Amino acid sequence: MGLTLTKAADWLDNSKLDFSPSNQIILTDILKAVDGYSKNNPIGGKMKFSEPLVWDSTLKFEDFKKTERFPETESENTLQLDELLTVTKQESEVAHVECHSFDMLQLVLDACRSKKTAEVRACLEGNSDPVSKILGNRYACNTEDDVEFYKQAEEDLQGEDITYEEFETKKVVLKMAMEFHNLDVRMLRSVQGLMSKDSRLSPRLVEAEFDCLKELSGSEDEQPLRDIEPVPCYVHVFSNGYRAPNFRQLQGDIAYFLVYLKDTDVICVTAGTKGWFVNKGYSKDTNDVDFERRSDLYGSLFALLRERSRHFRERTSRKSGDGETAADEAADGAEKPDQEGDADQQAAREEAEERKKDPTLRWVSLGTSEQQSQERRSARQPQSAAAAAQQSDESDSESGTDEEEDAVERRHESNADLPSEYWQIGKFVRYLKGGNQTSTIISLCALRDFQLNTEVCQLAIRDVGGLEVLLNLLETEENRCKIGSLKILKEISQNPQIRRAIADLGGLQTLVNILKEPSKDLKCLAAETIANVAKFRRARRIVRQHGGIRKLVSLLDCPALNGPTSPEIERDIEVARCGALALWSLSNSTKNKRAMKRAGVIPLLGKLLKSRHEDMLIPVVGTLQECASEPDYRVAIRTEGMVEDLVKNLKSDNAELQMHCASTIFKCAEEEETRDLVRSYDGLEPMCSMSSKNIRKFQELNVIEKLVRLLSDQPEEVLVNVVGALGEMAAEKENRHAIRKAGGIGPLVQLLTGTNQALLVNTTRAVGRCAQEKENMAIIDRMDGVRLLWSLLKNPNPEVQASAAYAICPCIDNVNDAGEMVRSYVGGLELIVHLLRSDNIKVLAAICAAVASIAKDEENLAVLTDHGVIPLLAGLTRTQDEELKRHLSEAIACCCAWGNNRIVFGKEGAVAPLVSYLRVKDPKVHRSTARALHELSRHPDNCITMHECGVVRHLLGLVGSDDEALQLAASGCIANIRRLAMANEKSRQSSKARGGGNGGANGKAVAAK
Repeated sequence: MGLTLTKAADWLDNSKLDFSPSNQIILTDILKAVDGYSKNNPIGGKMKFSEPLVWDSTLKFEDFKKTERFPETESENTLQLDELLTVTKQESEVAHVECHSFDMLQLVLDACRSKKTAEVRACLEGNSDPVSKILGNRYACNTEDDVEFYKQAEEDLQGEDITYEEFETKKVVLKMAMEFHNLDVRMLRSVQGLMSKDSRLSPRLVEAEFDCLKELSGSEDEQPLRDIEPVPCYVHVFSNGYRAPNFRQLQGDIAYFLVYLKDTDVICVTAGTKGWFVNKGYSKDTNDVDFERRSDLYGSLFALLRERSRHFRERTSRKSGDGETAADEAADGAEKPDQEGDADQQAAREEAEERKKDPTLRWVSLGTSEQQSQERRSARQPQSAAAAAQQSDESDSESGTDEEEDAVERRHESNADLPSEYWQIGKFVRYLKGGNQTSTIISLCALRDFQLNTEVCQLAIRDVGGLEVLLNLLETEENRCKIGSLKILKEISQNPQIRRAIADLGGLQTLVNILKEPSKDLKCLAAETIANVAKFRRARRIVRQHGGIRKLVSLLDCPALNGPTSPEIERDIEVARCGALALWSLSNSTKNKRAMKRAGVIPLLGKLLKSRHEDMLIPVVGTLQECASEPDYRVAIRTEGMVEDLVKNLKSDNAELQMHCASTIFKCAEEEETRDLVRSYDGLEPMCSMSSKNIRKFQELNVIEKLVRLLSDQPEEVLVNVVGALGEMAAEKENRHAIRKAGGIGPLVQLLTGTNQALLVNTTRAVGRCAQEKENMAIIDRMDGVRLLWSLLKNPNPEVQASAAYAICPCIDNVNDAGEMVRSYVGGLELIVHLLRSDNIKVLAAICAAVASIAKDEENLAVLTDHGVIPLLAGLTRTQDEELKRHLSEAIACCCAWGNNRIVFGKEGAVAPLVSYLRVKDPKVHRSTARALHELSRHPDNCITMHECGVVRHLLGLVGSDDEALQLAASGCIANIRRLAMANEKSRQSSKARGGGNGGANGKAVAAK
């Protein structure tokens, strides 16, 4: 068990087991092995443990007192049975258990009843290697090798002075050890097989997570949820483990569950091979499930419930020592503790997985497996894309690119004409291998005289086996050899192939260990080398797993920055600079950012940011730039007073420092407080243009003309930011005129033909805002910009689709003969209707806005109706998104103008949900909803539905609004409802006067007239 818990289990920073599917499988297997062990093995059940198993039970002390096995005792806080089981009352009624045998362990499990798995979890969290405590440290499961285990068992049974009783006892112990060893290996291989498979869910994983949540459910407040159960119509489990019916199994569905949350209504979820999602619910009337998806995909049900329920998230989030919740760490894939022992264990597990993918060191050194490695990587590429598609809503752990992961390895042909330096380097490397200490130092100095920044020299060192020698020198006791080797490694690690070779040879682990050396020169060189090597994903992961982040963060603690200088202080500043340089490279990973935060990097970066040394500031600001993508860092940058320092450094003469400061401010400027701080410190830059006050300042500085000039002959990375800035500034009418006068409309339209997704999103937004002016729209129409926007609706990126749809709306509103223009696009209206089936909320909202603009033309509305737009719009009315509510109700209002559309809306059940829209606080939603209700109220049946839903009370409050359009729509709807009521009453009175009749139907007819 110790081997599995060390290598395969998912542990949090507070030594707690995470609620993951793999952990649940491990706990289930251990429970099956332990529960009933005493009955199946009576001798082993009575044997006393070498050390007691000690843990805090999930049961309360009173639960144990109810057990009849305990004898009566005078102590009120302690229960004891045969000196083999001791239960002590702790604070908050928690029971502290000390168990000495399997018989007593069985007693505890029997007391737990249905909570056995939770008790096993608590026991393992208190005893991370239970086998060593049960059988002794000699029998700790620390190897997966059966031969090694049996060799150890044979040694234990040998001995000249051993008695028969001792021999029999050892046989029992060895039998138990063998059983635990086989269980350990079996669980380890099972979990490793699970980890190596695709990310698709299986019935076993689904049932394991269901069982785990079932144990966490209950009526007590500390329980995360009230209950979870399979939907009544699909309780049966088929032979293949699925609960879903056969026709849904073909769609990938596995099972359906009803989850009763504490703070929200019951939700019905679907477990499919691609993940978990919320479906449209279970109907008791029809005893069936509406299988259609109405949420994002999640990798686990825990992640889904944490997203939807605050109570569940708080109850399942265990606080770790540094204050960050364990649930966040688990959800983000945070690393395990940075202590040396735990880090090495975690590294062994993840590197074992990596070895499945990468060639062994022997083949790497021979250089014969690169082609096979490339083929394996290309074969894995589709799987990686699929996994990325399934986890599109989760935060990607890597924010940078890793092109060098797939770099083609270059090796010199044996018959190629090589320069003389190549052969000279080979000769000095041979001296390194076979010489004494003096010749080694001389050879290192000679190697440094070569131009190590050239590829020929770098690859020559690798080809002749120099890398292995240089890395071996780092493990010697001679500092001069270490320094010489590190200086060479620092230079040649600029090459991507050398970086990979260093990681393959285990060099990063050695470099991390050097960070603990007292020599500051060694620390600096090791940190700089790590900064060079950690340019690809696997290298960053290795550094994190071996505790390198905590060591690098400690290098940033520089006592004196701006005071009097001395050689010692200068060395401290250089150490801090090198540490920041390494952290800058490592911060490309989200996991590393979180590990840096836990290590206390934020206050140290804030302190270093006040330095006057520019070579120190560049890596510090670069690290902040990477970390500013995380909300926690953005808040810290604002609250720790770093904004003022960033603005101050914007005025530096160093262009690189200016660039990183501007990019950091750009990421932080999403928050209004930060934008206000930037403005108050006189640090206005184009990245802060979201503030209207800043926009006016930009007008005074003629920033628009300068930005328009940058729309040509610039790389896409620059264009993304330039167009984004113009789009934000185009929110003001004066700026839209300025963009046209500066000649910016044409270049913006031309950028609509590109392929960069981020650039397309910003360009469509900028073109859409510019189209609000008729003069600008004339230019856009002349350059066929509307057709380009319409073609972007076919783009697979939902953000591009949504942005293009929003941009089409002002184009239709401000172009001459908009109806004819829209009809001229072949298949354009059909495409609009088709996008109403999208799963993306933003796309749906944007398409509804476009439908509202298109439907203003009667012929276009007729075509949309023929394509089935009315049922699709009615089906969206139960949304919870306020932006979609606003545009959807506007689209419904416009579509009521044709034929019997308002009658169809009523039959499709769209009226009652619209009434509920009046309960939200957004006045824009009120205005569009009132318009829709006004149009729908022109049919009597709709009026009746509105009245039954209590619409009058809401409309009466809106009549007093300051919005004139809202007043008219609300009062008009009330007038229609009142007119129907009066007609109904008049018809009823006429019917009584004539002696009976269908008064209600006559009233409807009168109202309709």
